[in-house]
Amino acid sequence: MEDRLGPIAFADMSAAQQVAAQAVIDGPRGALYGPFVPLIRSPELMAAAQRMGEYLRYRSAIGTRLTELAILVTARQWNQQVEWAIHAPIARDYGVAEEAIAAIAARRRPAAEALLGDEALVYEFCVQLHQRQRVDDATYAAALAAFGEHGVVDLMGINGYYTFLAMVMNAAQTAAPASAAAPLPE
Repeated sequence: MEDRLGPIAFADMSAAQQVAAQAVIDGPRGALYGPFVPLIRSPELMAAAQRMGEYLRYRSAIGTRLTELAILVTARQWNQQVEWAIHAPIARDYGVAEEAIAAIAARRRPAAEALLGDEALVYEFCVQLHQRQRVDDATYAAALAAFGEHGVVDLMGINGYYTFLAMVMNAAQTAAPASAAAPLPE
């Protein structure tokens, strides 16, 4: 598949695009990559998206390990190779078990021993939200008890934000980085 909205040289960007791109480059991401390559065509949308994403990815109320797990569930739901390539290694680095990552990639529920208790809860919450478009009362109550309202709202936000990015990259046919060792099976 050909990348429909590939990189634009910084010098060829409009002034608004340069400002938006520089904000991403100067932030914790350090470069314009992944979903921000197609999104640069709409600098105001990209700026708003990157601010939301910066909060959800780096400062969410549920912490990085659980955020990365939620991102993997979302990437798998949307067959999103770029999200998977970026976030599977990060999830691994933050302690998500290799067996859990492999099960999610294969569209299997991870074995109980592959997930910590809070990870199992996040996995179930995310799967329900993506597959049923809602979360049952028992799972919601467990998430509320574990993470509080702030954490539950952030968890919903992570799922929504990474769904948005997946939709952008899937429609733009954004290519996974060449360094992606284990792409998601279709």
